[in-house]
Amino acid sequence: MASEIDTKEGREWLKGLLREQEVTVFFTKKDGTEREMRCTLAENKIPSEKSPTNSGKKQSEDALAVFDVVKSAWRSFRWDSVKKIEFELSKKF
Repeated sequence: MASEIDTKEGREWLKGLLREQEVTVFFTKKDGTEREMRCTLAENKIPSEKSPTNSGKKQSEDALAVFDVVKSAWRSFRWDSVKKIEFELSKKF
């Protein structure tokens, strides 16, 4: 069963949210284990030495690379493996 976020609209919405704040993503890893990851794409939350570089790697259509704020490292999750997301509502509407 595909994730509800695994649509064009869902992907764009989640990427936009990640660019603004930290989000907790719950997903199933390839080995079948469940994983909870606190992550972001917000530049002000990523240490400068860990800032994304244009490594020349092609971005996958099936997965999204994000910064894991707990492990302080780049990780990724597959769109079709997302089970749940949690985030704080921002005060700027």
